[in-house]
Amino acid sequence: MSQIAENILENLQSFLTFRLADEHFAVNVLKVIEILEVPKITKVPRSPDYMLGVINLRGNVLPVIDTRIKFSMEKTEYTVNTCIIVMSIDIDGEELTLGALVDAVDEVLDISAQQIKDSPSIGSQYNPEFIEGVVKVNEEFVMILNLGKVFSADEVQILKDSQNKDEKKKK
Repeated sequence: MSQIAENILENLQSFLTFRLADEHFAVNVLKVIEILEVPKITKVPRSPDYMLGVINLRGNVLPVIDTRIKFSMEKTEYTVNTCIIVMSIDIDGEELTLGALVDAVDEVLDISAQQIKDSPSIGSQYNPEFIEGVVKVNEEFVMILNLGKVFSADEVQILKDSQNKDEKKKK
């Protein structure tokens, strides 16, 4: 393999793309554990509006968030494409596993660092810290999420607390 080809391969990262309404987002596949159909979700009392509740994932309690609500979008009815992306997020050196409800998963894309542009700060309805960058794919813009910034320390604590409360109930 030529040196140029090796450099290109080293700079490629794989991203899972998904949709919320008409917007396209992506997360690094290294953070994705699996994709689930939407099961029965158990509500957690006094949780934030974006937290749908928890599900049982092979004996573990998994908090599930409604990504639309987290991103200040209108709630919508589930479709056959609605699913939960189970992700591992590193926040301040701590790993948190959670499920993110999304409208649909699209595909896995290999994107080079050179293709990723800084996100425009004007006119974005999303917190600029949430967006790591933007890439254009087939005439569509895909926003690459910085998962560690999507959740604040307080929100992470709420998610952990809900997980711990539900685990204690099982004992």
